[in-house]
Amino acid sequence: MTFDVEKARSHFPALKSGFIFGDNAGGSQVAIEVADRVYDYLLNTNVQLGADYSISVLSTDKVTVEGPKEAAKLINALPEEIIFGPSSSANMENLARSLDDDIQAGDEFILTGEHEANNGPYKKLAARRGAVIKYWRPSPTNPNNPYSVALKVEELLPLITSRTRIVAFTACSNILGSVVPVKEVAKAARHAAKEQGAKKVEISVDCVAYAPHRLIDVEDWDVDFCVFSFYKVYGPHTSALFVRQPALHHSLKSIVHHFLKVDNLAGKLQPGGPGYELVYGTTGVIPYLLSLTPEHDLKATFKAIAEHEQTLVEPLLSFLTDPVQEARGVRVVGEEKSGLTRVPTISFLVVGEKPIKSKDVVKVFDKKGGIGIRYGHFYAHGLVDSLEPKVDIDDGVVRISLVHYNTVEEVHTIIGILKEVLA
Repeated sequence: MTFDVEKARSHFPALKSGFIFGDNAGGSQVAIEVADRVYDYLLNTNVQLGADYSISVLSTDKVTVEGPKEAAKLINALPEEIIFGPSSSANMENLARSLDDDIQAGDEFILTGEHEANNGPYKKLAARRGAVIKYWRPSPTNPNNPYSVALKVEELLPLITSRTRIVAFTACSNILGSVVPVKEVAKAARHAAKEQGAKKVEISVDCVAYAPHRLIDVEDWDVDFCVFSFYKVYGPHTSALFVRQPALHHSLKSIVHHFLKVDNLAGKLQPGGPGYELVYGTTGVIPYLLSLTPEHDLKATFKAIAEHEQTLVEPLLSFLTDPVQEARGVRVVGEEKSGLTRVPTISFLVVGEKPIKSKDVVKVFDKKGGIGIRYGHFYAHGLVDSLEPKVDIDDGVVRISLVHYNTVEEVHTIIGILKEVLA
């Protein structure tokens, strides 16, 4: 069945302008189903939660029942395992603070040098508690392109020892665009940790760049912590954090007001209330996603999304890796081949005898108008800074990040401008 991209686009009023949104990894457009719920909440039920009068009862249900229930459906979790926060950075910082009392000096954390939201809080936690940081770094997949890096499971396993306590990695890089086989990684990591005699290992997955493109399944993956941002999944600017119940009960301390009785509740990681209208707004994401396929099923929807997105990945990667562009100095940052292990988040550099700064590539697009792409490190500072040959961290990479509501025609428009830039 052919994916109906025009039907998908009809749910996003912003797309009617004709502007080409190519910075979706920084934040997607918002589906009308989401905006309608935010509007409804603010105009009809904008009261404090927890009171006994009728409007507060309704508002409390929208925020504390419907919000977590819908978020849990999206990732195959339990509603009581969901925490809302203003961003994934904030959610991960709260998670790390909550872990303080369960981390011992000498414990080892294995991190990927991706978005700072996932590894920054663990680095600070390690500094507070005397833990040791190890990095699972990506390595080249094409010997002719040192920037064609990807994470490889076999390069993770030697890092695991009897002191391994946390393994925190990305499910999809917001720079590289490669999908990490989370279930395979988690299984291999737990097996290796058991063989090494590690007493307690918890697995933390950053799904911010994964969630717009693939279906999350924390139960099947066998992970302990998972975070994603609704504002990159066609929703409002809020984040959801999954914490598996055993970790919630035995690993995490409360970081909220001392008089609140939340020791066994997800609320122990939620200091202050989340944006109530935003939490309720997230309940519009699943109805939108279900509308995209006749099966009315999330698995079918994400399968259709993945297949459509390959029609965006293929022409753009084919252009960037063409021998003509390679000779010009274009180097894809990440895996160069299309396929279902690749999402349409595509980064590149222009190096060689006639290099072009990333900001100057983007400047051409900005000057022409009508298209939004970006340059920089995109908060994956450690990843960009570790690339060899060295990359100017302040200039970073050019990133074109597309999602399922983008069209093949838009990709060809982008390619047309790139041809001018590289001429």
